[in-house]
Amino acid sequence: MCGIYGTTIKYNENQVKQKLERTSFRGPDKLGFEYFGNDKNVIFGHNRLAIIDLDARSNQPFTYQEKIHIVFNGEIYNFQSIKKELVKNGYQFKTTSDTEVICAAYLEYGNSFVSKLNGMFAFVIYDEYKQKLFGARDRMGQKPFYYYFNGHDFEFASQISSIQLFNKHLTISSKSISYYLAWGFIPDPFSIFNEVNKLKAGHTIEFDLQTKTLKQEPYWDINKEPSKFTGNYNDAKETLNDLIKDAVSLRLFADVPVGVFLSGGIDSSVISALATQTTTSKVKTFSVKFNEKGFDESTYAQQVANHLNTDHHVIQCNYSEGLDLIENFNTYYDEPFADASAIPSMLLAKYTREKVTVALSGDGGDESFIGYHRYKWMKQVSSLYKLPNAVRKLSSSIAGAMPHYRLKMIANGLKHASLEDLYVATATDVDFSWLNTQDNFLNISEKEYLEHYSKNLLERISDFDLKTYLNWDINTKVDRATMAYSLEARAPLMDYRIVEFARSLPTDFKYQGTNQKRILKDVLYKHVPKHIFDRPKAGFTMPFSEWFKNDLKDYVLSELNDDELKKIPNINHKEVSIRIKQHMNGSWNRYPLIWKLLVLKQWLNANKSYNIV
Repeated sequence: MCGIYGTTIKYNENQVKQKLERTSFRGPDKLGFEYFGNDKNVIFGHNRLAIIDLDARSNQPFTYQEKIHIVFNGEIYNFQSIKKELVKNGYQFKTTSDTEVICAAYLEYGNSFVSKLNGMFAFVIYDEYKQKLFGARDRMGQKPFYYYFNGHDFEFASQISSIQLFNKHLTISSKSISYYLAWGFIPDPFSIFNEVNKLKAGHTIEFDLQTKTLKQEPYWDINKEPSKFTGNYNDAKETLNDLIKDAVSLRLFADVPVGVFLSGGIDSSVISALATQTTTSKVKTFSVKFNEKGFDESTYAQQVANHLNTDHHVIQCNYSEGLDLIENFNTYYDEPFADASAIPSMLLAKYTREKVTVALSGDGGDESFIGYHRYKWMKQVSSLYKLPNAVRKLSSSIAGAMPHYRLKMIANGLKHASLEDLYVATATDVDFSWLNTQDNFLNISEKEYLEHYSKNLLERISDFDLKTYLNWDINTKVDRATMAYSLEARAPLMDYRIVEFARSLPTDFKYQGTNQKRILKDVLYKHVPKHIFDRPKAGFTMPFSEWFKNDLKDYVLSELNDDELKKIPNINHKEVSIRIKQHMNGSWNRYPLIWKLLVLKQWLNANKSYNIV
């Protein structure tokens, strides 16, 4: 896990060093950069967090056979099996790292070698033989990849701030601000700057240094017509158990201490359980504790830890420490990002890093095994969409006239023409009356995953979330939160073999009646007693709703008073002011909107020199 950087722009050594220092937290073990090519026309830089082969021989930029150079962020979990193939084919290796294996695999198999990789990664190879830069991003989008291309020069980095520094040609994207206000994040391939893009997950990118042309190609995607699992439920359960166990085992490999994030929920508990079965040493587990009633899930994590006999650590979270992270949020999330669970994720990472350098997480389980509350809600509301449109509109008018905010939300939902449109709106903010923009922020290409009508509704919205929410929100949150403290996070349930297997299963193996994540739960119950999990599903968030009305009330009212709201583009400041008052008087929980605006305002304040276009 590291930070990568590269460019064909002729920056001097001091400028390159400053660009790397901007994200030094991603890799504090070694900052390195080199100029390559006959006329030194390619610069590669790297911030290393040493995980595998801690020796300096594996520092980056890394050169293989004199003409192949690489900067690489992430881990290739199956690199040892690939290495065995390459050794049989005559390749020799001087390190025990996965970085060197990537270079050799590229030489042996060409661009298609990316499909052999099981891991999380963002890398760029400079091939001096072919005079091209070749890069790729992992299938799930766990590792970030930003790039700038002006028709002549190419620049890339793990975080946008490295590209931003010394680049005088950037403008803030008004459309991206609208995307952010709707979604709470900026979807791929867009960024907060018009001139900077993100490489999409499961894609490669190639820049020809001679013709100055750039091309991108997908190498993996969700199969629109996945193969069907032909065994019975017990067969599927055993297969899934073995897949997760192998994915966990692969991700426990490191030359540094490894632990597990344990919230006490289904996903993290199954990872913890199988981790204890794949290592002889005592597994270290970590959870967060809040004092506020209704937010403390640490007791459940402790029960799981006690049963599994892990070395468990509980991290106390309080608002004063949360406030410090809020005020410095822009340092690590260097474009607007509004998932409030980023704050507890950062606190969890901060204290976990004191004990380990790598932590396994349960991310990815809800998308693949139909676990979110909104799936249940969509299943329930789908019957309403069998009614004629006129009847739904009448119902919407009646519900909208009621004073209760939940009825008003239902009313807004019923206005949509289809269940697919409703789900996109549900994934964003169903009430856009506070937005003041003409941008079509819901028109995204990923909506096609909702329209694979050969699949049922639950499978389609699950696919949509895997391509959008998991990639754009969850993975961004976890990468920045853990990298802020030089901690590597690994997610076994995002192993592409598990994702593909889940999509081959009948829906009722995953969601039967009211039982969500059915098969994943049954795998867990083989290892941990079921009664520990007889409770409602809980999210991972902070008590912002209470804090914004109490401890942080003065902070919110100061940052988002009428004068300050007028400085925020694309919003109706009068409508927003009404919503903030609703939150403060307790009539409506508006904390997501408040947090969204606080983050955007902080970022805009730090970037006043850029024009908004």
